[in-house]
Amino acid sequence: MMQKRELELLAPAGSYETFEAVIRAGADAVYLGGSHFGARAYANNFNEEELLRAIDYAHIHGRQVYLTVNTLFKEEELEQGLYEYLLPYYEQGLDAVIVQDMGAFARIRSMFPGMDIHTSTQMTVTGAAGAAYMKQLGASRVVMAREMSFAEIREIHDKVGIEIESFVHGALCYCYSGQCLLSSMLGGRSGNRGRCAQPCRLPYEVYKKDQKSRIACGNYVLSPKDLCTIDAIPALAESGIFSFKIEGRMKQAEYAAGVVSVYRQYMDRYLDRLNEERAGGCSEDEARRRAKKAYAVTEEDHRKLLALGNRSGFTDGYYFRRNGREMITFDSPGHAKTDEALQKTVREHYIKVRPEQEIKEKINGFLRLKKDLSATLKLQCEECEITCEGEQVLQAQKQPLSRDRVDVCMRKTGNTPFAFEQLAIEMDEDVFLPVQALNALRREALLALEEKLLQGYRRDGAASPEAEKLGCGADKRTRQEERREAEDAGKTVIVSLENRCLLPVVLRSSFVHGIYVDSSCYTRDELWTALLKDAGEAHLAGKKFYYILPAVFRSRTAAFYRENIEHLKALPLDGFVAKSYDAAAFVRQELGAETPLILDHSLYSWNSAARDVFLQLAPERDTVPLELNRSELFARDNHHSEAMVYGYLPLMTSAQCVHANTEKCDRKRGILYLKDRYGKYFPVKNNCTECYNTIYNTTPLMLFDERADFLRMGIAAYRISFTIEEEEQAAFILDLFERTFLSGKHSVKELFPDGYTRGHYKRGVE
Repeated sequence: MMQKRELELLAPAGSYETFEAVIRAGADAVYLGGSHFGARAYANNFNEEELLRAIDYAHIHGRQVYLTVNTLFKEEELEQGLYEYLLPYYEQGLDAVIVQDMGAFARIRSMFPGMDIHTSTQMTVTGAAGAAYMKQLGASRVVMAREMSFAEIREIHDKVGIEIESFVHGALCYCYSGQCLLSSMLGGRSGNRGRCAQPCRLPYEVYKKDQKSRIACGNYVLSPKDLCTIDAIPALAESGIFSFKIEGRMKQAEYAAGVVSVYRQYMDRYLDRLNEERAGGCSEDEARRRAKKAYAVTEEDHRKLLALGNRSGFTDGYYFRRNGREMITFDSPGHAKTDEALQKTVREHYIKVRPEQEIKEKINGFLRLKKDLSATLKLQCEECEITCEGEQVLQAQKQPLSRDRVDVCMRKTGNTPFAFEQLAIEMDEDVFLPVQALNALRREALLALEEKLLQGYRRDGAASPEAEKLGCGADKRTRQEERREAEDAGKTVIVSLENRCLLPVVLRSSFVHGIYVDSSCYTRDELWTALLKDAGEAHLAGKKFYYILPAVFRSRTAAFYRENIEHLKALPLDGFVAKSYDAAAFVRQELGAETPLILDHSLYSWNSAARDVFLQLAPERDTVPLELNRSELFARDNHHSEAMVYGYLPLMTSAQCVHANTEKCDRKRGILYLKDRYGKYFPVKNNCTECYNTIYNTTPLMLFDERADFLRMGIAAYRISFTIEEEEQAAFILDLFERTFLSGKHSVKELFPDGYTRGHYKRGVE
């Protein structure tokens, strides 16, 4: 069996054929999806028999298998399907699961002790605070957001001490993974459920704010090139990344195996040189410097990777830059492969292989053939050892066994995963044993060795799902508390702002109880004085005032707030709104457990187990998920939840910048529009302080006619979200809310007959 390497090469497999191919090509570990709960619902994926076989195949060859369980879970799926689905794989020895949903995370940790949990890139962990929170919850590995730089990853490695996995090759999402609702809103195919329709690969025209002046550029402005970091293996290793992840569960076996074989070659080359320098007495820093200096990739291997598949060429991604037009395809989003001769070579070497090409584990054997004693065969594979006895060895009556004949017979390991490296034979000169008996002894010993090797991976002791529920730590409320919450339900109205100019409009509305003001309303130069002024005006008007932390809370952002923590603590804020794990963890780590905290809809609480996890952060409220439909919301516990009843929904939060990529980076905030094939215009706002873009839906969500439902659901508060609105529009919406939602005297259709969406309230997602 292979020893755990210093660096892990992690390969994708969308089918069993691909799985075996990437193992042969040199993958240390393989991530794959089963029949349920994986973020690639349209891959072939593995049935139960294939997955159990894959786990054994990997373990025999010293590799590992990680199962993707990285969708968001609806309540019934978590209650009825997860335990039964994972149990056979857990018992077989599955090495880890990759998880996005916090409810699934908690249930798996409780029900399946001893199995590692890796946090999915869908969790959008971008900083040390978020990674530390995941480690505290029990994660053994965090999968980085694709947008991270070397320095940011190194900071997490040094501060948190958790295993880090990062993408090194393959497709890039335009959006921060886990923060995309574009496919969901356009067609009901949710990326959070593994059903992304890839609308980012479609053509869009870019228009200025007037929606009339088109900006000249290629039409595929949301389509990133494929990632390739083959030249950066030393830098990736130095940043603290342990697992080098190749994307591609939807791609063919030729692509996956071919890419793995190239990365295997260069990772080994780098590690071999590094170990040579260490053995020569160099310090660790000097050894890495020398190994990095000697590292070089040939043009032939660059061409090979391109030929295996690319999307308008390659980019080395966000490791070296914040964003940039050189990362976008613009003119052609298709994934192209060339060089059929190379494809054929990959098939012959790793896919359609001959028996003699199969990978074999080296074993040592000792055969003893002594007269009147049972034949004995001892086999050893690394630390694993077995001994088998066969038939009694006889005195030869005619022709005795020759040592050469015995040696040839015993080395026939056939389609087993083993091959003899050494075989010692101790035998008397004049002995006889039928060849059938020698064959039977060999087969029995090889099977026993395989079983013993695998036995070390087998598990039992999974907790029953019923026992897990009893100890899950769900929020317990008294009847008095429940009555009080029912009485208070629906009495709180919140308005969130991304335009500071709207604050006076909101302050004039008597029915508004609280205001959330987004960080994008301010520049850093004016932040503390402007916040102090705005909070004071809100309090004078009798309204609570909360600060929305940046949607993407990366290292640079965390450093700014940490350096100004005394300013932050001194502000008369009524609390904070967190849109990410990093922001929520920052509040709790830096501002304390008593600081009021609102969790936004991007911290997904689709099920009660996820809400139980979030309750450990002691939030004042969470936010109802945007992709749940009416019946699913009725089944949800909403007693500490607020619901968005109006707003242009954020469909994408991206590190890329449409403004910078199509015009220039002038660090001026503004709005552009993306026009799709159907003539719909999607607003795009650039947040220059934090350097991210938000793409909003073409029409606003409008649920002002649903108050009766929300009251019965027990919703605690209602949120009106202003993003791209001007003062006149905001005033109209607030008036509409009062006349429809609050008074019930008019319907939305009567006063605002068109130009809005009901989102997923009726249709939900698959």
